[in-house]
Amino acid sequence: MERLTPRVRVVWLALALARATVLGGLLVGGAIALSRTDLADAVPIPLVPTAAVIAVSLAVVRLLVAWRRYGVWRFELRDDDLSIERGVFTRTKTVVPFVRVQHVDSRRSPLERTVGLATVVVYTAGSRSSDVAIPGLTPARAEALQESLRRLAIESEGEDAV
Repeated sequence: MERLTPRVRVVWLALALARATVLGGLLVGGAIALSRTDLADAVPIPLVPTAAVIAVSLAVVRLLVAWRRYGVWRFELRDDDLSIERGVFTRTKTVVPFVRVQHVDSRRSPLERTVGLATVVVYTAGSRSSDVAIPGLTPARAEALQESLRRLAIESEGEDAV
């Protein structure tokens, strides 16, 4: 199974930090707003320090999960399908038969472009989870994977997906 480029951790850590900052800001801001009302007098615990401790704890957990996510993310092009394994708490294994592939895109967000990465998105026939994404690829690897998937999908036309 192939691993992602280690630089994807930078993207995942930056996103986790940004999300934790927004969530922490809302949590602490709400605590500050609540502490300035008459309701705060009825609460025996100091709201703002407690909210800050919770926000920092959640940020640390988010960063640890983002770091660990890299270690469990794998994908492989097999004879008849694309296999993806991922998940920190709940492990998910996705198998996409090439015959189900509709089209393949590559995308590069501004953050991905900054660290020199790309994501390949595979759109499949079906209604539930009709696309899968493979992040953390170098642009050259993303282009090669996109071409391989396109070629394998064309070769599998006419076969049964099951």
